[in-house]
Amino acid sequence: MSVFGIGLAYGIATLVVMFSGMPIAFALGAVAVVFMGIYMPAASLDTVTQNVYEEMASITLLSIPLFILKGAAIGKSRAGQDLYSALHAWLHRVPGGLGVANVFACALFAAMAGSSPATCSAIGSAGIPEMRKRGYSGGFAAGIIAAGGTLGILLPPSITMILFAVAAEKSLGRLFLAGIGPGLLLVSLFGVYAVIRFRQEYAAAEAIYKNGGPEAAILARDEYTLAERFSVLPRVIPFVLLLTGVMIALYGGYATPSETAGLGGLLALALIAAIYSVWRPSDLAPILKSTIRESTMLMMIIGMSLLYSYVMSYLHISQSAAESVVAMHLPRWGLLFAVLVMVVVLGFFLPPVSIILMTAPIILPPLRAANFDIIWFGVVMTIVMEMGLIHPPVGLNIFVIRNVAPDIPLREVIWGTLPFVLLMMLAVLLLCFVPGISTALPDLVMGPDGSR
Repeated sequence: MSVFGIGLAYGIATLVVMFSGMPIAFALGAVAVVFMGIYMPAASLDTVTQNVYEEMASITLLSIPLFILKGAAIGKSRAGQDLYSALHAWLHRVPGGLGVANVFACALFAAMAGSSPATCSAIGSAGIPEMRKRGYSGGFAAGIIAAGGTLGILLPPSITMILFAVAAEKSLGRLFLAGIGPGLLLVSLFGVYAVIRFRQEYAAAEAIYKNGGPEAAILARDEYTLAERFSVLPRVIPFVLLLTGVMIALYGGYATPSETAGLGGLLALALIAAIYSVWRPSDLAPILKSTIRESTMLMMIIGMSLLYSYVMSYLHISQSAAESVVAMHLPRWGLLFAVLVMVVVLGFFLPPVSIILMTAPIILPPLRAANFDIIWFGVVMTIVMEMGLIHPPVGLNIFVIRNVAPDIPLREVIWGTLPFVLLMMLAVLLLCFVPGISTALPDLVMGPDGSR
């Protein structure tokens, strides 16, 4: 059978197994093993398994469970709620300040946890009920948290970026730095939208009230004294200092990413023990169980995705696909557009982890040949994958919101997230026209990247 036929069969088999309902890790592994048995000689199997083992033994991947531990320690304590409360107290005078506070809380929590579902769950459990109580519509409240949660895969320490750095063989520190500018851009866009949407809902409620209707909760104003605002800071500042210290250790060259992750995890456990008295075995059990469960799931997906990619490479499927893309002689930006559309389509069905490990062998060679900055592309691809977290049918963050706020209809949640998908598209366009948003900080801190 030709390479094209094998590749077509490989893709169809993958879709069939995935749509059967089998977990992603086992679906990818099963397809890879079957095609190994059919098309690969027995002598080559040892080489493939050894390569997968060596990739899984990467010291960079060690940082994933350690960052997950750090996020679980913060997410399973009251740190997320306290962070949100502090930001609301300081931003309450801004129109839509509660919504803006939730955006900022999601961003800060994402930077501490590195996980989108953890961010949605931790901030949403406190933020959505408060927004609903103050008259925000269900779709608006859900959209803010779902979109804010996507920042977990863009702002460092992003687990998705760790995998991209491994797949692209690029500096993780440079990739983390490249995500900060676009992350702040998205926070700004989300915050501006929150203010605009709040004004619209406020004006509608005010018009109803002036026409003799009931006074909506959104018309009420919260007031905090200066003393009350300062009183919420003591529990939040230690975690902000933890975030700052971890970043200094990483970017100052004092520790490797794995050492930084371990340091962050241990310090997070120490902080929740000191601040929230979370130190008993019964208190730590949910944190450790969550860490083990999520780490095991991710590492299984990573391992099976690597096996899947190795088999695809051995059978020359990825090389042929890359050559076919190059042979199309697409214009430089046409190539990028085609690749990003493919990532969007894959985002309908797959999580970011699988998308990166399955597509990297195919899309990176043509992009390098077109002289794209791979670090910059990693950030753009991450933003595009963020869209997949908040649009159906997979939309992981949508289903996290459904668990946090089951009273909000799924249709409202989806419609509430769509404006944020458009804002992400706008951010991608801005990055294409002004790449310095992403590349300036890494070049400033670490010097120009000569490997572009």
